[in-house]
Amino acid sequence: MLSFDPLSYPYPSRRNLVYAAHGMAASSHPLATEAGLRILRSGGNAVDAALAVAAALTVLDPANCGPGGDCFAIVQQRGAKLFGLNSSGFSPALFDKEAVTARGYDAVPFDGWLPVTVPGAPAAWCALNRRFGSLPLTEVFAPAVELSEGYALSPDNADILNLNSAEIAGLTPQHPELDEWFSLFNPERKRFRAGELYALPDLGRTLQEIARTGGESFYRGALADEMSRYSAASGGLLRQEDLAAYEPRWVAPIHTRYRGCDVWELPPNGQGLTALMALNILERFQYTGRDDPRTLHLQMEALKLAFSDALHEIADPAYMRRTIGELLSRDYAAERSHLISPSAQIYAPGRPQGSDTVYFCTADSDGNMVSMIQSLYRNFGSRVVVPGTGICLQDRGACFSMQDGHVNMAAPRKYPYHTIIPGFLTKDSAPVGPFGIMGGYMQPQAHVQFLMNMLDFGLNPQAALDAPRFCWQQGLEVYMESAFSDETVAALRERGHEIRIVDDRTYGRGQAIFRTSDGTLCGATEPRADGCVLGY
Repeated sequence: MLSFDPLSYPYPSRRNLVYAAHGMAASSHPLATEAGLRILRSGGNAVDAALAVAAALTVLDPANCGPGGDCFAIVQQRGAKLFGLNSSGFSPALFDKEAVTARGYDAVPFDGWLPVTVPGAPAAWCALNRRFGSLPLTEVFAPAVELSEGYALSPDNADILNLNSAEIAGLTPQHPELDEWFSLFNPERKRFRAGELYALPDLGRTLQEIARTGGESFYRGALADEMSRYSAASGGLLRQEDLAAYEPRWVAPIHTRYRGCDVWELPPNGQGLTALMALNILERFQYTGRDDPRTLHLQMEALKLAFSDALHEIADPAYMRRTIGELLSRDYAAERSHLISPSAQIYAPGRPQGSDTVYFCTADSDGNMVSMIQSLYRNFGSRVVVPGTGICLQDRGACFSMQDGHVNMAAPRKYPYHTIIPGFLTKDSAPVGPFGIMGGYMQPQAHVQFLMNMLDFGLNPQAALDAPRFCWQQGLEVYMESAFSDETVAALRERGHEIRIVDDRTYGRGQAIFRTSDGTLCGATEPRADGCVLGY
């Protein structure tokens, strides 16, 4: 057989926009996209298709999402407003700052039981199915269940499995509860290759159980009992009472106007507000070119300003000190924009007056569109696996602060600052379509860059996803993909930015589906991963 590196692409590769007349799905894995298209072709609507993609991705990309994680969605119905669903979980009743320090930590760790919050994804799937679905969840999840019986590993996910196998093996002496991870994801403790068959039958059975019971088993039945029992036996804080108390929250999406379009995000505890604050600042400037060092400098500074406020103010809405209206005020954006100088700066939070992952989207012929994102946070989340269930639990609690008085301070039954954000674009009150780009704190930064690529510089959605990205890290430190020119990087360094060049497959897994003026659909997908958009 031929031998080659499935992760090496030394020459530029081009993707074209995909057009379709009736329905479309876009995700970070071809088989997940195919699952969504299969449901559309069988008579399902855009929500049914999104749920098929969601379930399939738990099998195909288990490092980034699963029933043990969270989920956010924006749903647009034909002739109706946008509906938002925040299905992030809260911390267990036994969790607080003292519970963390009692185990010798000064910050909530990423691994083990401490960062585990109540999973919200299954509740989201069931709530969306009940409110908008046209097919039973058992039918919608059927493609995912079939995939759980065996599929060929993608290059990205074979690599992720190998990296995590090595890392978790080194953690098990301090975290013996992580050893169960191998029973589910790598029972032979082998090195995986792209293209080899891989199966997750326990996860398939759990997806069937969630679909059959409408989520009841997960929160108040057999699966809840198993999670609670294992948590109590292995040092966890999660209990059956925490699971039984959980319900997802329907919320009104928030928006700002940018270059004649309305950009929609979900309100806190998610960080979508960060992108909107940055856009408010950036709209006050004019730009001469997408790759102009001045343009990139202004983008970096606006995002740093937005993050300085977001990381100080965004939290569980019940704990926030500032309103969304205050943070999105045009007067406040003007005040903050005046702080930007020709040189890179570090910003303090202002005082406004008066906050790893998979993203996917779908659309159908009736005018329905879905923007949806789900996550375990870091690769495989907490790495805690509940034996026999296929459930790997998220580590979203690591986003809590341990600082006394901070709005996001660790506390019982509290929602942490959350990074996953679905986006949606409208113009003149008509839907343009869903978009999103995953990647932790990269997400609002990627939203801003993607939108400006289209609205300021006239790129089509695929070119807007293809374009090189940067990611502010902390202080003056910014990571930039190597596709930026040496001259651009040098000019930014002269302005004081501390630039580090990273591989071009580093930042984001984005998707977008937009409705054209002809009433057809136009889709774009991520070149940095296994992205795929299909329509019919």
